Amino acid sequence: MNAPTAERTPVPRFPTVTATAAHHAETRPDRVAVECAGREVTFLELYHRSNRTAHALLAEGLLPGSRVAYLAGDTEHYYDLLLACAAAGTVLVPVDPRLTPGEIEHVLRDSGAELLVTEEDKLPVIGPVIEGLASGAPRTVLVLDDGVAGPGGFLRWKAGRPETAPATSAGARRPLTQMYTSGTTGRPKGVVLGQHTFWAINDLLARHKLDWIDWREDDRLLQVLPGHHIGGPWWFMQGFRAGATHVVAQGFDAGRTLALLANGGITTTLMVPSMLRILLSEPGAGPADFAGLRKVVYGGAPIPEPLLEQCLSVMGCEFAQIYGLTETCASAVCLPPADHVPGNPRLKAVGRPYPGVAVQAVDRSGDPLPPGRVGEIRIDTPAVMTGYWQRPEETELALADGWLNTGDAGHVDEDGYVYLHDRIKDVILVAGENVYPAEVENALSKHPAVAEAAVVATPDEVRGEAVRACVVVRAGERLTARELMLFLRELLAPYKIPTAYTFVDSLPRNAAGKILRRELRDRF
Repeated sequence: MNAPTAERTPVPRFPTVTATAAHHAETRPDRVAVECAGREVTFLELYHRSNRTAHALLAEGLLPGSRVAYLAGDTEHYYDLLLACAAAGTVLVPVDPRLTPGEIEHVLRDSGAELLVTEEDKLPVIGPVIEGLASGAPRTVLVLDDGVAGPGGFLRWKAGRPETAPATSAGARRPLTQMYTSGTTGRPKGVVLGQHTFWAINDLLARHKLDWIDWREDDRLLQVLPGHHIGGPWWFMQGFRAGATHVVAQGFDAGRTLALLANGGITTTLMVPSMLRILLSEPGAGPADFAGLRKVVYGGAPIPEPLLEQCLSVMGCEFAQIYGLTETCASAVCLPPADHVPGNPRLKAVGRPYPGVAVQAVDRSGDPLPPGRVGEIRIDTPAVMTGYWQRPEETELALADGWLNTGDAGHVDEDGYVYLHDRIKDVILVAGENVYPAEVENALSKHPAVAEAAVVATPDEVRGEAVRACVVVRAGERLTARELMLFLRELLAPYKIPTAYTFVDSLPRNAAGKILRRELRDRF
């Protein structure tokens, strides 16, 4: 592996974000907390900045529980605002800046955000959206600025406020963020998460002395996932608690990310599989570019076995897979580094529950299934959401009997390892037989000419539904539908083999890197 394990003095574990920020400001004031586009913010500076922001929020008349929206790219200001909301007791609502005006309107209307922080180039979109909202629209709109701009600038707005934490600092179980689900199906819902949910898994790992995933104060964590996706703030909060430095990539660009990994002193990162595939496909990418890495955490989508084996070979560091949802604050199950051995059949699993987390596969009646039987995966975790914002009926359905119903189809083996088959709503019913897209996609990925593939259902008059494969062919390769059909005969039962193939240049994805099967279904 790239980095040896060294003896380390544990950083004290405080239950709240504000207490943690105060500790770091006192014990490591000059250490860089956030690095972004060449700008560095120390832990002392971040503490002072976020406290000024918190006091400004309170002076604006916001009460504990008030929603604060952030519609901008990832910068140090996002983390300033995240810590400020913890100190003021307000709730941060990150908004994907790439959303359409209608989607932005839905989030602002649904959340009832009273204050909005955005970028100047978003104002032409934001203005009409806010005008179209009824009373209760954000009454204050602030633009990220350099501190010299007009009165509507974020930095000028909070200038001169006290640098000490306000007396209203929220407790560990108060809501901290309201994350909107990715919207791969239906209207996005606001998932309310308390401070404690971000550190619950971290606490379980520490309590049981497990280093499946670990964060060290001398780490430099690459922050690739955006702040509006649960993986973004979750990853930041882990490293922040440890007193580590976060290097904000400001989105995923393969060339820039590879340069940061090669020359930025990065020791660990969190990515989705598509990012890993793109990095390894960069011209000239090789082991030297990843020599500083000690661990890569990945999740968010199934990873094809050939890609995982390539990662293990080229990147030469430890790997850990996580599985979870926004509703479980990113992670409930982990495939530890010890299981990442080429040829290990457990590489097909997403992992096993952390100690203190329980996972079951249940049938349509909610009864637990025996090992190996496929059903809906449900999770009992201390990192579960408070609920869906202003949706009590949907919250009750999701949190039945204290378990979170995930909507994912899978099974649990005799050793407790969890294997995903697919989203239940994505299962394809071919003449009464269930076909799970992930299984077919994994088989397609084994063909040397296939870069990636997505499988969806299309209507079939005879069998109800048929399987369609959307395939991206590797550069310089040629491939036909017949070749793929013959190839899959060795890997899949006949009813699972796609009967239609569409060759595309790329697959549609959301900000988290997940394939948008809904768009593919709509297209066909």
